[in-house]
Amino acid sequence: MSLLVYNTLTRRKEPLVPIENGKIKMYVCGVTVYDYCHIGHARSAIVFDVIYRYLLHRGYDVVYVRNFTDIDDKIIRRAQEEGTDYLDVSRKFIDAFYEDMDRLGVLRPTIEPKATEHITQMIEMIRLLEEKGIAYCVEGDVYYDVTKFPEYGKLSGRRLDELMAGARIEVSDRKRNPFDFALWKASKPGEPWWESPWGKGRPGWHIECSAMSCNYLGKTFDVHGGGEDLIFPHHENEIAQSEGAFGVPFVKYWIHHGFVKINDEKMSKSLGNFLTIRDILKHVHPETLRIFVLSKHYRSPVDFSDEAIKEAERGLEKLYLTIEEARNRLPARDEIPENIPEKALINTDREFFEKVVTFPEAFREAMDNDFNTAQALGLLFELRGVLQGFLEQRGRKKLKGPAAVLASMAVETLENHARIFGILERRPEDFWQEQRLLRLSRTGMTEQEVISWIEKRNEARKVKNFEEADRIREMLARRGIRLEDTPQGTRWKVDVQ
Repeated sequence: MSLLVYNTLTRRKEPLVPIENGKIKMYVCGVTVYDYCHIGHARSAIVFDVIYRYLLHRGYDVVYVRNFTDIDDKIIRRAQEEGTDYLDVSRKFIDAFYEDMDRLGVLRPTIEPKATEHITQMIEMIRLLEEKGIAYCVEGDVYYDVTKFPEYGKLSGRRLDELMAGARIEVSDRKRNPFDFALWKASKPGEPWWESPWGKGRPGWHIECSAMSCNYLGKTFDVHGGGEDLIFPHHENEIAQSEGAFGVPFVKYWIHHGFVKINDEKMSKSLGNFLTIRDILKHVHPETLRIFVLSKHYRSPVDFSDEAIKEAERGLEKLYLTIEEARNRLPARDEIPENIPEKALINTDREFFEKVVTFPEAFREAMDNDFNTAQALGLLFELRGVLQGFLEQRGRKKLKGPAAVLASMAVETLENHARIFGILERRPEDFWQEQRLLRLSRTGMTEQEVISWIEKRNEARKVKNFEEADRIREMLARRGIRLEDTPQGTRWKVDVQ
């Protein structure tokens, strides 16, 4: 079975056939670095991280380019508000971006170009468009004339004549048409600028991605990705620029992911539901967030809610519990028998054996169907359930012989395929410690505060002040912290979900 991808350009699933055999060139629109990344950025990063991981898993040589827009109106505005330089703003939020992505376990792309490092390439491309009569200059600003590109609208399915007829955009005295867009902007007082044939200025947003993708991947490449909000006008304009300049197809396959809603509402600062990645990760494990994102097909919208996160968390904990129990029941790796006959494995548990050996192909079929992570994730949980049942059937004893081989095969299969999703990458003991601290954070208390209250309670019990000891226990219980008195001392756990 070939790998099928839904191509936004053709509006159908197509076999992924690279331009160069065995090699895939992929460009994904990155962030504009003027603020901290939000949950929408997390979805984009995770979706394309998994696509990247899966393509590598399938054996492709992948050149993955994801850019930074480090010059933009929003960056300039923030720099002016903070009384600093635009470079300071972009550096600050590029550093913050890497902090967020590293915490999410997102792999670094092959190349991460910055717009300001490719001004020369942008100017060259704009000059070529001007020479072809597709771009025009008005007092230092350069615009793309959309009427000179007959296929404008082919990605979004919008016809230019209909756009023009329904345009609510005020026609600027400087533009020939309301949908013409800026390739180069003349500098304003106090703004950063670069020298150009049209005077001092800076690039428009759309030209950045055309110039950088061409520079690293060529005039035509395999895959271009981003959120569906970029289809029009950004990606539509990229096509117009690149194909207008070079006269060859720009991108073979366009991949776009759906929106993220917050409790079934559009995310907006004005609604007070704007969630940054770093705020979410104060209370949610990064792998939980990854499961939440991947539990829906990338083209579907996802709704970020407490219940959805709890469900993802419960699923992740089940995976770690089963992996931990299996590892504790397995002998050392060098003690697991080798060359066990297949018949012996089948006789041990036919259903379990068949689930393990058929899993890789089933997983591949799901992912080959337009990267269906929801279906593939379901298969992971099914295998976990079968492994858990197998362990329970054999009591609490150490596994030996064919049973140990089967359980070891299942663990290895689970972990290898989970790695494509960027989950199960911690040791179970490390994961549980992280979970404990995250749950504790939901109580509003620190670990040291809990320990301090337990010590005060123990002191009260020593002097037989049981009323005070009970008060402390009840106070902690209201915060979601349950105490258990044992001969070894007082233990505590967090019950807050």
